[in-house]
This record gives sequence, C-alpha cells and structure tokens, in this order.
Amino acid sequence: MRRVAAPLAAVLAAVALGACGGGGAEPGASDEATLILDFQPNAVHTGIYAALAAGDYEDAGVALEVREPAASTDAPKLLESGRAEFAILDIHDLALARERGLDLVGVGAIVQRPLAAVIAADREAVAEPADLEGETVGVTGLPSDDAVLDSVLESAGADPDRVERVTIGFDSVAALAAGRVAAATAFWNAEGVALRRLGLDTREFRVDDFGAPPYPELILTTTAETLAERPQLVERVVEATASGHDAEAADPEGRLEDLLEAVPELDPAEQRAQLEALTAADAIGPAIALDRAALERWAAWEAEVGLVAEPPEVERAFELAGP
Repeated sequence: MRRVAAPLAAVLAAVALGACGGGGAEPGASDEATLILDFQPNAVHTGIYAALAAGDYEDAGVALEVREPAASTDAPKLLESGRAEFAILDIHDLALARERGLDLVGVGAIVQRPLAAVIAADREAVAEPADLEGETVGVTGLPSDDAVLDSVLESAGADPDRVERVTIGFDSVAALAAGRVAAATAFWNAEGVALRRLGLDTREFRVDDFGAPPYPELILTTTAETLAERPQLVERVVEATASGHDAEAADPEGRLEDLLEAVPELDPAEQRAQLEALTAADAIGPAIALDRAALERWAAWEAEVGLVAEPPEVERAFELAGP
C-alpha cells in the first residue's frame, strides 16, 4: 500500500510502537522508511508523489511513508534521533544543522535552483532593488531571509542599512496584498504565484539573479549513520525519487494529477500555476543529481553572506557521484 503525507503526530506515535525505521526488513519484505517533507505537500513535491503513484518505491523494495512536518525545524531533529530516515531540507537548514554538529548528508536535489526572492507588491514603484531604500521590507525571521535580502540589495548597489526590516513570519502574501510592506522575502514558486493570482502586479528579484550562485534549494537528506549502515536503502530511495522526477519532466500535468489525487485538499489551479512556474524556470530537472561545482560555489556564498561561519565541507555534507 502506498503511503502519503499525514500529520507528524502519527510519526511519533509510530516511533513509540517501533514502527518507523529499524535495521532491515524480513526476507522478501519491503524495507520501511519515513520521509519528512519540508512543508505541506505542494507542486515542488510532484516527483515524489509521481514515484509513489507509479510504485517506484515499492518496486525498489521500499515501503516509504511520506509525512509533513509540524514545523520547519522538525526534520533535522527527527533525522538525527532516528525517527525518520529521510527528509527534504532547505539547503540553508542543512548547512545550519551541520554547523550545530548534526551529521546530515544531502543525497539528491529536489529543486535545482534557488526559490528565494525579494518580491515587491508594485512593479511600477519598485523597478530595481535600490527603489527599496527607505521602504519597509518584510522578513520571516529566518537567518536565510536576511542573507537573501542583503544579497539582492548589495549586488544591485543598494544599501541594506537603508531598508527597514520588519518580521512578518510566513505572512508575506497578506502583508504585501494589504500594503503593509513594500516588499518581502518569499519563494517565487509559492508566494510569488499566489500574489499574481490575487491580481497584484509584482516584481521579483530572484536571489540567483542578484548575487547568489545557482544552487539546489531543496535537498533530499539522510544521516551519515543511515548512509553508512543502510546504503542500499539510500540508493533505492534516491533512484526511485529520480524516476519520479523523470516522469514529472516528461509529463508535468499528468504527474501533477498524482499529487492532487494523493492530497485532494490542494487547490488544483494553484498547484498547476506553481508547477508551471517551476518548469518555466527549469527548476525541476529530469534528474536529482547533485552538482559538485554548483555546491562549491554555494558553500562559499553561504559563508560570505554570514549564514554560517565557515563554508560547508561539500565532500562531507553531500553524497557526490564521480571524482
């Protein structure tokens, strides 16, 4: 039976019963594993749900349970405690978790380019980042937001100190629509799409167009322990997930139906618009391979903008193929 996203409480209950993870399966049985998403299911996860619908995980001998987190900080803790074998992490969260001493390892790229942007509500009033000087910009409060905002402003010759920052949490759509802020840090594939659907004529400053190198925003992640002790499980999950992404690249609309069928409460029009934005930007590749050179550039930028004290060690933070 294929499993789809469910409340995180169910994960913890299953752990208490000894149902999550484990060393290995009985002969002929599927190897059980849990995958924690980075957020509630949405178009960015289409490849995963395509693989579930096609039975790719089952065919690989993996009974994969996909769960959504109660909070964005849950996944690293669940991975390190052994309560989940895999998680989708924002690449900045992966870097910060490793800096805190968690031995997490990225094994695949769910999205092949940054999703972060500074989004202005009025494209006529804000034609370039310098137009935000003297204006109020909303941020969630996450460290990566300040790094993205600084990168966009500085790369365009604007002064970050001349922008008033206010913490709005994850309420950028409402804050921009109501005119409470001139711009906000947000994901162009989600909040950017939602704002356009509301009729706002927005302007997006995507971070990889303003100072940041191209990097994979969302990473399929496991622990170094799981990678060492259950390498076949990791390999099978990576290969099955890659198969789902191949199917998504070949037929985005058809594979979106897999997501919508599995999570019927999603708005089909909104998810279709999100997937169209992702495919138009070449953010969803037909493969989930990690690019060593891109990660090296990202690691240098991550330290340059102050998200971490030292550049992450790419060779240790990611499982890379080839020399």
